[in-house]
Amino acid sequence: MNIITVDTSNIETEHICCAITEKKGENCVGSKKAWLKDRFKDGLVFKKLDVRGKVFIEYIPADRCFAPILAPNYMYISCFWVSGKFKGQGYSNQLLEACIKDAKAKGLSGLVTLGSKKKMHFLSDPKYLKYKGFKICDTAQPSFELLYLPFDETKDIPQFKESVKSGTIKDKRPTIYYSNGCPHTDKYVPIAEQVFKTHGMDYNIVKLETLEDARSAPTPCTIYTLYLNGRFITNEVLTEKKLNKYLEKEGLL
Repeated sequence: MNIITVDTSNIETEHICCAITEKKGENCVGSKKAWLKDRFKDGLVFKKLDVRGKVFIEYIPADRCFAPILAPNYMYISCFWVSGKFKGQGYSNQLLEACIKDAKAKGLSGLVTLGSKKKMHFLSDPKYLKYKGFKICDTAQPSFELLYLPFDETKDIPQFKESVKSGTIKDKRPTIYYSNGCPHTDKYVPIAEQVFKTHGMDYNIVKLETLEDARSAPTPCTIYTLYLNGRFITNEVLTEKKLNKYLEKEGLL
């Protein structure tokens, strides 16, 4: 099976791999495709196995990535996912090697990506990346790691912006930051909003729509982050049941 590139010429017909089932009237996958089209203009590359499955890598020059990091002349991997029956067949290596080859051809200094001490939702497997030579270059609370694979050790080391390192925000209201970098958010953010309304809560939902929005966000994970009582809680897109559990745990119900 071949690795193909999804771009403006085929995005309308290609499966973009994300695991989501849409109900009638929803347009979650459409929102992600629209987000990708905007990112293509900034140099985003989306490569996938030529199958209907979750086997893909998504990367972009770091100075145009939807993340509050400083990584001049690096390539940022925004999403890298191989799952299910496709694991253990070398596809992760193929996709990563394609990204490395592309970054070197463009004269970049290395790769950088958002990771964590242990596997977290929407983040690449840190164990695999470290096995492939990625190293920790910065950290942010509570357990985020910025991982990089330099091609030249003399170049500047990537880092998080200081504004994301504490894992806190000043706003004590239930707060969600999100973008359409994942199709799940258009489905589950409205569910969260309804939960807050049902409980009569004052809340804040911030959609990161532009590059400037994302690069000035207080969270390293711009796909989705929930804050309660001003503290980072999770970057997992939550069902109603899970969100209520967090609200109870934080003493908000």
